Amino acid sequence: MGTPDVAVPVLRALVSAGFEIALVVTRPDRRRGRGGELSPSPVKAAAMELGLPVTDDLEAVLDAGVDLAVVVAYGRIIPMRILEQVPMVNLHFSLLPRWRGAAPVERALLAGDAVTGVCLMEVAEGLDTGAIYSRCETKIESSDTLQSLRGRLVDLGAGMAVDALAQGLPEPKPQEGEVIHAAKIDPSELEIDWSGDAVAIDRLVRLGGAWTRFRGARLKVWSVRLVGETGSGTPGELDGLRVATGDGQLELIEVQPEGRARQSADAWRNGSRPTPNEQLGQ
Repeated sequence: MGTPDVAVPVLRALVSAGFEIALVVTRPDRRRGRGGELSPSPVKAAAMELGLPVTDDLEAVLDAGVDLAVVVAYGRIIPMRILEQVPMVNLHFSLLPRWRGAAPVERALLAGDAVTGVCLMEVAEGLDTGAIYSRCETKIESSDTLQSLRGRLVDLGAGMAVDALAQGLPEPKPQEGEVIHAAKIDPSELEIDWSGDAVAIDRLVRLGGAWTRFRGARLKVWSVRLVGETGSGTPGELDGLRVATGDGQLELIEVQPEGRARQSADAWRNGSRPTPNEQLGQ
């Protein structure tokens, strides 16, 4: 879904705060574009810009003279034999133990959580099981998209990491509460089920990449507005720019027809001219 690399702002914050960065480890270069040319990850590009040594070999940290490693969205399990030699802390973007795993921000938004946050934690054996050094919270606003919420969490996490490392890490506290896992978002989850609740559909749209079908072709829905009326009609039925759901109505604001650019829902309607009672999802 085009997830931005959240590690770059944290790296820049640590450098700006004056911490000595012995080594940056990130994913290998990937082939992109039609020419298939190798491109560095955003973290590697930022490290090179900052004049920092960078590698894709995790083993290199063992010989880099590292006192403490800061892990952010690394995406791979770090072997215990490395953890036993190099202490590590991790920034995780949820209020652990709720939403352990690959997609904590996405799952918090989809679930309709009122608050979420960031934890600075030990890197331990197991998935996001380490004890917590510090944490901070933020309210999830009804207007938050995945991008806006993640951006706010990254800013909070970067500041928290800088403060904690500057002051010295406190004694960590074990995680307490119900463990809930944040599985990676499967593309099938992004298809809109118009028989669902309007509020839940709105959250899915704010995640980014939600889609439906119109006249057999895929139509991405980038922005909607809760109408606040129960309304009537078959789920998916169009009434102007309003769409009936299983509970309530939504107004289309921005969409993207298959093979075309994003556009206002007004422009889409003027071009496609839906007939009365025509339905999305078909």
